[in-house]
Amino acid sequence: MSSLPVNKIVERVTEKIYELEPSLLEKFGERGKERCHEDNHYHMKYLETTYKLDNLQIFTDYALWLNNLLTSRGMKTQHIIDNFNFIQEALFELDNYGDKQVQAYVTYLEEANHILKQQQL
Repeated sequence: MSSLPVNKIVERVTEKIYELEPSLLEKFGERGKERCHEDNHYHMKYLETTYKLDNLQIFTDYALWLNNLLTSRGMKTQHIIDNFNFIQEALFELDNYGDKQVQAYVTYLEEANHILKQQQL
């Protein structure tokens, strides 16, 4: 398992999402918030797998699959991009930001966001 404080990162990201978009709670309810929390654990697991296998395509393929899934359920691509940005922010807040694993995660998130932004065009 990752040496990163995954639970802390997931809590921070979920908190940030609902802080900036309180309408999500109205739209999707508490169950939506639970799903957001679960989804962020999946994001972190995919980041870890991508890192362990040193294969960026794992995360970018995941981001595209996730985009197709969530947009079919009423979410917007921008929500995923924002979510990935919030993970980056949480990583920036870590004491071990200079860590090779953290730097790799940031790169994976940036590349996934680049691809997702192309989906919006």
